[in-house]
Amino acid sequence: MRIGILGTGRMATTLGGAWVAAGHDVLVGGRDLAAAAATAARIGAAGHGALRDAASYGEAVLAAVPADAAAELVKSLAKDLTGRVVIDCTNPIVPTDDGVTLSTGGTTSIARRMVEAAPDAYVVKAFNLCHESIWTLSPPLFEGEPLAVPLCADDPASLELVSRLVTSMGCTPMPCGGLSRAVHLESTAAFAIGAWWSGAEPRFAFPTPGQSPQPA
Repeated sequence: MRIGILGTGRMATTLGGAWVAAGHDVLVGGRDLAAAAATAARIGAAGHGALRDAASYGEAVLAAVPADAAAELVKSLAKDLTGRVVIDCTNPIVPTDDGVTLSTGGTTSIARRMVEAAPDAYVVKAFNLCHESIWTLSPPLFEGEPLAVPLCADDPASLELVSRLVTSMGCTPMPCGGLSRAVHLESTAAFAIGAWWSGAEPRFAFPTPGQSPQPA
């Protein structure tokens, strides 16, 4: 799969590296061409260029930029993103005195704002729940099971494409409904990040429900 990456930061580097390792053709785009070149070299990408180059490169485009800048960036590239799958891995979190909260107020999602900014692109919310270090694992296994990657999308074909991308990384796609539910993924990220920052382990709050005893 051909994938363009908008951004040169940690998520761009770790997800891009995982996709290169999985055999995908990746091009890194950035405002700073030197930074894009360095990131591309670090992960063994096929090439680098400007943001517009990455936006028009392949079937899928990862928006790995600060959450509050993502919609405006997508809007500026809307023509290039027409018909492409745009993956939103952002989390619009801001620190508070007692943890973190969402800069959106939790009433909408960055994914929804991306749709409004580029209505002819197909936005998929994915890869936002894990710290970037998780994507350096090959494959990401936990208690012997592949990592599940929650996905939200309105377009079935886009959901299928990103599901294939997830599977190629050794992970399991977890479809969670349409983009109206992307706000819940962002809220979950805010909860988990706040727990990590406080020294807690959020996964212990989500045990698998116990099975009822079977009648004799």
